[in-house]
Amino acid sequence: MTTEEFRPDQWSRVVGFLRSCTGVYVGQEKDCRRFLAGILWMARTGAQWRALPEQYGKWNSVYKRFLRWCEKGIWKRMHDALADDPDMEQLLVDSTLVRAHPCAAGAPRKRGAKGPRPWVGAAVASAARSI
Repeated sequence: MTTEEFRPDQWSRVVGFLRSCTGVYVGQEKDCRRFLAGILWMARTGAQWRALPEQYGKWNSVYKRFLRWCEKGIWKRMHDALADDPDMEQLLVDSTLVRAHPCAAGAPRKRGAKGPRPWVGAAVASAARSI
């Protein structure tokens, strides 16, 4: 497992903040660090939760913990507490960020100026087949 995402000084600030939050389960630092590395991987890649590599833990467990922290406002508080340090900027996760394909947001479909697609004409020109 790689944990290059956090330098020792960054990790001490993050874990210190998390331990000061009420209602946040930190557990063993190794497991918490792995969880946060998985969240950073998700934020960087924009992948689906099921695509989370196993090295970060079971995707469903990571997702549920992430969701609980969202509901408790942990990410916002972490952002507010650590945003003053420029070195922490790439580590902060904004839980309101959602990556979606443009068509999911209602964007119009792009129409090419070249005319119909070649396979459309081939389907019309061929005779119907029965099995």
